[in-house]
This record gives sequence, C-alpha cells and structure tokens, in this order.
Amino acid sequence: MRTDAAEPVRLKDYRVPDYLIGKVDLDVKLHPAATRILARLAIRPNPLGRANAALVLDGDGLAAKKIALDGRELDLHGTYAWNGVVTPDQFTLNAPPNRPFVLEIETEVDAAANTRLMGLYRSGSAYCTQCEAEGFRRITYFLDRPDVLSVYTVRLEADFSEAPLLLSNGNKIASGKIEATPRHFAVWHDPFPKPCYLFALVGGDLGSIFDIFITRSGRKVALGIYVEHGKEPDAAYAMDALKRAMAWDEEIYGREYDLDVFNIVAVSDFNMGAMENKGLNIFNDKYILASPSTATDTDYAQIESVIAHEYLHNWTGNRITCRDWFQLCLKEGLTVFRDHAFSADMRSAPVRRIGDVRTLRAQQFPEDAGPLAHNVRPDTYLEINNFYTATIYEKGAEIIRMLKVLIGDDAFRKGMVLYFDRYDGTAATIEDFISCFAETSGRDLMQFSRWYNQAGTPSVEATASYDEAAKTFTLDFSQICKPTPGQEQKEPFVIPIALGLVAPGRGDIELRTGAHDGASAAELSRGVIELSTARRRIVFRDVPSRPVASLLRGFSAPVRLEYAASEADLVTLIAHDSDGFNRWQAAQTYATRLLLRSVERIRAGDAPDQDKEFAAAIATVIEKSADPAFTAQAITLPGEADIAREIGEDVDPDAIHLAREALRKDIGQDLKEILLAAYARLAPDGPYSPDAFAAGRRALRNAALDLFAAGDAIEGALLATRQLQGATIMTDEIAALGVLAHIPGREHENALDAFYRAHAGEPLVIDKWFALQATIAERGTLDRVKTLMKHKAFSFNNPNRMRSLAGSFAAMNPTQFNAEDGSGYDFIAGIVVDLDAKNPQVAARLLSAFKSWRTMELKRRALAKAALRRVAGTAKLSPDVKDIAERSLA
Repeated sequence: MRTDAAEPVRLKDYRVPDYLIGKVDLDVKLHPAATRILARLAIRPNPLGRANAALVLDGDGLAAKKIALDGRELDLHGTYAWNGVVTPDQFTLNAPPNRPFVLEIETEVDAAANTRLMGLYRSGSAYCTQCEAEGFRRITYFLDRPDVLSVYTVRLEADFSEAPLLLSNGNKIASGKIEATPRHFAVWHDPFPKPCYLFALVGGDLGSIFDIFITRSGRKVALGIYVEHGKEPDAAYAMDALKRAMAWDEEIYGREYDLDVFNIVAVSDFNMGAMENKGLNIFNDKYILASPSTATDTDYAQIESVIAHEYLHNWTGNRITCRDWFQLCLKEGLTVFRDHAFSADMRSAPVRRIGDVRTLRAQQFPEDAGPLAHNVRPDTYLEINNFYTATIYEKGAEIIRMLKVLIGDDAFRKGMVLYFDRYDGTAATIEDFISCFAETSGRDLMQFSRWYNQAGTPSVEATASYDEAAKTFTLDFSQICKPTPGQEQKEPFVIPIALGLVAPGRGDIELRTGAHDGASAAELSRGVIELSTARRRIVFRDVPSRPVASLLRGFSAPVRLEYAASEADLVTLIAHDSDGFNRWQAAQTYATRLLLRSVERIRAGDAPDQDKEFAAAIATVIEKSADPAFTAQAITLPGEADIAREIGEDVDPDAIHLAREALRKDIGQDLKEILLAAYARLAPDGPYSPDAFAAGRRALRNAALDLFAAGDAIEGALLATRQLQGATIMTDEIAALGVLAHIPGREHENALDAFYRAHAGEPLVIDKWFALQATIAERGTLDRVKTLMKHKAFSFNNPNRMRSLAGSFAAMNPTQFNAEDGSGYDFIAGIVVDLDAKNPQVAARLLSAFKSWRTMELKRRALAKAALRRVAGTAKLSPDVKDIAERSLA
C-alpha cells in the first residue's frame, strides 16, 4: 500500500497525454497467489502531445517480470542500460520511438492477498476486478487516465475446476480447453474504445440466469446474471429491472445497447454499490439478490435503481466518458439524473422526488456546509477516491435537473441528442456538455455553469406581502451562499424557482403580472421564476384574496429556502397544494418548527413544545390521501440529522433526540385510533408484490405502527411482536423488529436473538441485523457494537459488514456517535486507523462521518477534533485517510 505523501492534482494543470494506446491485448493466467498478466500495448505518439517526451506508465505495487519493446526484452535487472526505470509504482521509458511501437509487459499479482479490493482480487472463490478510479495500474503498467481510449482483446485462462466461468468486456470470440492440462480459456473482444477504468474480468464457479432482450432495431442481446450457487432465483427481479431499463433508455433517449451480450456478476466483497464496466457490470450482491423473505421493499427499489444506473452508464459514462477525473460529475451526476427519472417513471414520481431530496439533504447538504465541501467539478484533489461523494452524484444530478427546468423539455431533449451525436466515442468535459444545451436552447449558460465551480448550498430568502386595495401579491427573493473552504466570495447562481399561488380552500390560482412587475410571460406560463441576481421582486395582479405562496415546487433547485409561512399557511399547503412535493414539504416544515422550539425548551430545562394543530393536519393526510406511499412519507417526521442541520451550530444531539421522541409520542397518543385503523385497513390481502402501490401500502402500515408504538410503548410492543411472529416477508419483519429494538426491555433482546437464529444463513439479512442494533439510541449501544464486532458473523474485511455495523453507528446514530464523553468518536477513529492498513477506501468513507463535527456544541467539538487529530497523526496513513483527516481539520 502506498503511504507516500500525495501531490495535489489540479484541473488547471491538465494536458493531453503524450502517447495514446490504441489497442490492448491482455493474456491473463489466473492463479490464487500468482496470476500472470501479459499486456501487449500498441502505443503511438499523440500528435497533440509533447514531442519526444518520456513514456511514463502508472503502477501500484506491481511485480514486473518481463518488459519488451518491439519484441526486444529490456533488462530489468540492470546488467545493461536501456534508458529507463521500473519500480513497483511506475515504468519510465526515457526515449521511446518517435513512431508507433509495441510494449509487452508481464506482471504477477497476488489476488488472494488484495484486501484493498482494487485491481484484481478474490471475492470468496471468485476472481474479479475493480478498476475505477485507478485500479488498473494494480494489474499492469498503463496510462491510467480516462482520456486514453483503447480497444481491448482479453484472453483468460484458469483451472476449469476452479473457474469454469471466464468473463470479460465485450463479446466472446473464442473458448476451449487447453490440451493435456486441467485448464481452459476464453477470449473476449470489445470493439468500442474505452478507458482502462472500465476494464473488467471475472473468473469463478457461479450460478446464473439468462434472458434475451430484443432491441428496437431487432437485434438480440443475450443477458446473463451470475450469482452464488443456490441464489439464482433471487436474481429474477434484477433481470426484470435490467430489461425495463434497456427499454426505457430506448424510449426516452433513443439509446440502443451496442454489444451482443450484457453480463452482470454479483459478489459479496465490493467497496461500492456497483461498477459499469462495459458489457460486464460487477455488483455488490446486495443490489442484485432479492426475495420477499430476505429483502425489503426498499431493497427492491434500490436494486431497480442501481441496475438502471449502471446500465444507463453505457451511454453516459462508457460511450462518452470523462476527459479527466475533475469531470467525474459529467458521467455520475448525469447518470444519477437519468436513473432518478427511470425510477420516477417506474414508481410514484412525487414519492421518488421526496426520497431523492431526503438523500440530498441528509448526505450532500452537510457535506456542502462542512470542511469537506468541494465544487461539483473540483479544482484540485489529493486522492480521487475521496471525491465519489454526494456532491458529485446527488448535487451533480440536481444541476442537470435544474438545466432541464430552465430551458424546457424540448430544448433539453435536443441537447441530449446533440451530446450523444457529437461526443460519442470521446472523453468529454462539462463545457462540452453544457455547450450542447446552449446551442439547442439559444441561451447563454455561462452563469448557470457557476453551479459546477462554486461549492456550498445557496440560501434563498423569500418574503411575501398582500395589498388588499390593489389586489396585488408581492414576492421578494434574495440569494446568498456562505463561504466554503478556498472560496470566500460567491457570485450569484442561476436558481429556477417553480412556484404557484394557493387560495385557501380552493387550490391554485392563475398567475398574472403587469408589464413592469418583474416576470416575463414565459416565466408565468411555466410557473418558473429565475433568480439570477442577488435580489428580485415579482408582483402578481388580480389576486382577489391573500394567497399562500407555494415556492420551490418539486424542489426545483438544491437550495435552502427561508420563507416565514405561518402555520395556518402550512396547513393550507398540506391540504390543497397541487404539487405533491410541496404538500410533503409543508408537513416537514411545520414539524421542523415544532422540533426546533422543543429543542430550545429542553436545553433551557423546560418541557417540549406541544401543538394539536399539527397532529390534526397529519390526521387529515392519513384519512384523505389516495397515495399510501406519499402518506407514509408525509407522516414521517424530519430525522435528527435534519434538525441538526437546521440548527447549524452549537448542536446538542441529545436534546434533538428528546424533542423528536416527544413529538412522536404526542402524535402517537393524539392519533392512536386513526393510526390503529390505518394499520388494520392496510393489512396484507394477497401474495407479495414489489410494485409501487403495494410497497406504499406496506410503508404506510409500518409507519402507522411506528407512531402508534411511540405513543403507547406497551400496546405498540404487543402489536409489533404479533407482526414479527406472523410476518412472511422481510419488509414487515424488519419493521416490527425495528419498533421492538427501540423499546427498552428484555423483549427486544429476545426478538433480536430470534431474528438472528432465523436468518443466520443469509448474509444480507444479517447486515440488516447488525445495522439495526448499531442505530439504537441508548447508552449501551457502543458496547453492543463492540461486542458485535467479535460476533462470528462479522468480518472486518468485508465492506458490507463494516458499513452495516460501524458505518451505521457513525452515520445513523447521532446521539451515540456524538456521545458527550467522546467515546463514539474515539471508537470510530480507532476503527479507521485499523482498517486503513487493509482497505483505505472504506476507512476514508467511514472517517467522513466526522464531516459535521464543527457544528457540535463546544465540548463535543473539542472531543471530535482530538479524535481527528489522533487519526491525522498516525504514521503511515494511506493517502485516502490522510486526505480526509487533514481536510476535516483544515
């Protein structure tokens, strides 16, 4: 593992590669401890690069066995001079030929010893690879950068008994047995040039399911999903989701799949969710395997979304890749935008939007507000693996969604077509992408591009006034963005504000303004006002009575909205707003106000605030809403992290927890009969289906159970116990267990023990068991987590296990991670240091749980800082962890 001090990489220093590699032939002889890779690279000088430059290839811990230039073997041991140098981390040829030439490199890799899970490694008995961002250099020396595109032909060889399955990118063109040996081979060819981070191979003994997809042009594509033997039936939903994603991309974007085969392999050891390798996606098995008895409705929805995301990368990431890693949001943000749209079409669009915004606010807003804030397109980085963040993915997607809102559906569709046509087969930039939409919309998008170059979450303040005599309603908007690391001053963003005016009891009213009232006819017809300056005023005319402003409909921009609507106004929006997202937002805003008041009272030594009107508004939603999935979202209170984010500084997690639990208890008591009636009304009435409506019914029923139990712990525990004992599906089982786990007493220990015994043979279910216990908000949870780390089912080396236990504790248990004595901080810091030697990527992501440490009250802030300093001061840290620690402390 490299522990040397990383040098900053800067966007301004980008230059084209001096050499290109047009063709790559790999011969890989798989072996548990000594895989041999022979790479034959067809290299040529780049006419746009520097003439007569040295050829410098990247490596990472490689063992070079042989290197030959145009058939002449170089003396790696130095008995004669060859004008170059080879180390485990780099190969340099100081004076390469000034013409096309062939470099042959043979390396040896110990896949079984690779605990970093980058490059070639073992997952169980299978061989697999992960090359994004810089893992290919752990397989062979290469120009490991995304703007070097090559055509790959890969020959794989292995013992048939160990690895009867041999897969790589592209189409299989040959296979067979090797005479007089127990080995066999397969040859794969990918005709589409790709960067090396999209290379993949798999070798192993796996079960499989197969299907056929017929493209709109009539081509047959063979589909395969490979899983652990015995798990084949659990891959059926993933196959269905894949076929739906392929059809959707044809229908919505006109993008047809381009190879003869599309394969997916599920493995249990994976640092991320999945990887879009061309024609051979490799997945964390949690995003493939699902059955009603082992997977929740949320699992099914995530499988659908991640399957779509990786498939949709075929055009937004593979056929068009990013020029450099600073453009990472071009492939990731764009593909997240596309997979959000796919899921919205497959399910309830308002509910999907609510879920997306919850994720953005929970993960990206704190990132933007803390020491790890960075541009959507960063200016510099020390370790690129640390920039696979919510800012790149989620905020990157929101920027593209804003672009569509600004220029309209037609110009956006034409811009996407132009982008695909113009940049297919290239490595593109943000400027390339935006230029297509400027062309199709006829708009100057330079100011809009500030979203890529300025970090931070803008705040939009809105004030409203009504003139009874003139029958006018005035809205004043202003925007501001706080300083972020390295950016003290911010220029105004272009912020689309979708809005409407709601008349109490009547719904939306028509938007009308005069010639000099600050809004164009086009803005009014679309209901979208553009805020591109520090301030803007809009006057609406012919408004017969004071309306309620519904602002930022559909969450039209990733901003913080500050608007002092009265609580009566919020009730109006909850009941009458035509925008589903803003109906939900009104309920969240009302609850947030109550919780903020309660936190203040608790910290002052008083009782929490009470408000019967809010409970009544929630009751109306439960009784009148036709969409159970929406209702489930509407009655779920803002999380403790949401309230901490609203407070912003001097945060006391214990006071927030007490305030939220008190409000849940009040609602549970006030709506006891309504919740119980909803729970009974939504009882299962047929076989399990993961469809959106059925999942929504279950979500509402379990949300009702949760609130009911908050109001009456004794009756709630009895009801949850009956559900747990009678449950036939994991959604209902884990929901009931979650209710019991958060009610103190021996009953929850018995329930947890019984759950483990029932599911001990299902690793993905046991991940849920670990995660649930790590999030219990009681003082003994840290000791519980420490004990669970010694459990026979826990593995320090498995990323899913580590995320489920230590990761859940750090990210989803704010009272115990932020314990007043600092024990939570010390525990996670110790885990990070220990894990860093094995898997720096997972360790660095775990350390990012400290991203909001500066918002804590003084005592916790000092303890968190001390824990971070201990990590930063550890000798021989990886660049991954060192970068996060130092930026967190900067």
